[in-house]
Amino acid sequence: MDVSPKDKFVTVYGRKPVLEALDDPSLDVDKVVLADTARGQAAREVLDAAARRGVPVQRATAQRVKVLAGNGKQDQGVLADVVAPRMRPLEVGLRSEPRTVLVLDGITTPANVGMILRTATAAGIEGIVVPRRGVASLDPLVVKASAGVAFRAPILKCATAAEAVAALRGLDYPVFALDAAARASVFTAELPARAAFVLGSETAGISDDVRPHVTGWLSIPMSAGVESLNVAGAAAVLCFEVARRRA
Repeated sequence: MDVSPKDKFVTVYGRKPVLEALDDPSLDVDKVVLADTARGQAAREVLDAAARRGVPVQRATAQRVKVLAGNGKQDQGVLADVVAPRMRPLEVGLRSEPRTVLVLDGITTPANVGMILRTATAAGIEGIVVPRRGVASLDPLVVKASAGVAFRAPILKCATAAEAVAALRGLDYPVFALDAAARASVFTAELPARAAFVLGSETAGISDDVRPHVTGWLSIPMSAGVESLNVAGAAAVLCFEVARRRA
């Protein structure tokens, strides 16, 4: 299974997000990377904040910072790797046999990913699969939308959503997916205590390489001619229905 060394960090970039991370005593900042071209008051603020926390600062070329940040326009020459204590590779996370796993598939809007992380964590979901490909990266926009929960969410990392559902099926998890046309309602369908749920993109739905692994389809009943919910809204309904059944 493809494992990245960054699977234990949430990387934030830009002067303000980095300073906010350094000023939050509840966060464990592993390191700051500052472009060797960064000078002046902005760079001094970052260096001083890192010094107060005892966080090492590495200098790198501006291009290297862009590559590490994954954002060529908004990094402002600085990034910070924040330790995410509950984030781990999928293979490691599944060893604890989480009861409920949420898999994000093709959700590219950072605001949606952030809101889903916040909602699923609040509902007590034990594993949220955020693939490195096909889903918005865990950047400052996701962190902001999650209200900071992204740092503490039970995130499971892997390469693709298809890899995740294949691994889950290999461990005998039933895999349910949300689809507005499904006959079974999320409120009345029989749901095992141990299951995985896939959320697809609002435009394309569940991706073609994930569909063969789906064992059941669920819908959220709609009224007044409303066709569907925003994916983050659908995630909230699903996650708290799972939580309600456990109560």
